[in-house]
Amino acid sequence: MRTLVHLSDLHFGRVDEKLLAPLRELVERIAPDVVVVSGDLTQRAKSEEFEAAKTWLDSLPGPQIIVPGNHDISLYNVFRRFLQPLTRYKRYITDDLDPIYVDEEIAVLGVNTARSLTFKDGRVNDEQVAMIRKQLDGLDPAITRIIVTHHPFDLPKTEDDDDLVDRAPMAMKAFADCGVDLLLSGHMHTSHAGNTSARYQMSEYAALVVQAGTATSTRGRGEVNSFNVVRVEHERVEVDRYGWDEVGMRFSLMKTEPFLRTGNIWSGHTEGLMASGI
Repeated sequence: MRTLVHLSDLHFGRVDEKLLAPLRELVERIAPDVVVVSGDLTQRAKSEEFEAAKTWLDSLPGPQIIVPGNHDISLYNVFRRFLQPLTRYKRYITDDLDPIYVDEEIAVLGVNTARSLTFKDGRVNDEQVAMIRKQLDGLDPAITRIIVTHHPFDLPKTEDDDDLVDRAPMAMKAFADCGVDLLLSGHMHTSHAGNTSARYQMSEYAALVVQAGTATSTRGRGEVNSFNVVRVEHERVEVDRYGWDEVGMRFSLMKTEPFLRTGNIWSGHTEGLMASGI
């Protein structure tokens, strides 16, 4: 089994400072195999915000798979937005916009969906999908394949479809071909876990979608600050959602959702939870 801590939408520049130390301490106790951060590290892509984000991320365990979000591109500086959109992100966080981690059980691929030409929407392109195919080609079939983006590939019916990543159907066809199991994202500041079967009706294929809320931002959009712990086995995934407890001043386990894989279809399950170990 592999354990991933899935953080998103940190928004340094508008963080709730009292959450940072308890979150770091809990992540250390969980001792994940990989820390995933699915975008929006900053509020306005300012140097001091990236510096603060980098300092805090460096205090977390590694390895880390980090991707940028739309807030990590300058909003008001037109020159920087269109000609140097992720220069500060690459300077302070990482110059690898397509990070990858592979071991004997999991392959975790980060994909940059942030774009200069739109204020908040995201996109994947043909070159990125070709790279995903290349990176996953030849991997042992027993390895669980995980894609990390800022913008989501699927959403509950209550959300606006405009928030889906652009060209998602094209990418989903490639994911089906490559046997991608799990899609991790953020962007919406709301938590969600489910599969892709309703939106993408593909024969004998449904990926598991896990969306994280905002871990540390003051912009909660009606949901407490939260993050996910994803426990991965070849044919089973459990998603633990931790939320901020204002009374106890700590992140507490709020919900556990188990999923099972049958062939290439992931679906919800209700029995036999894994031990969390914390």
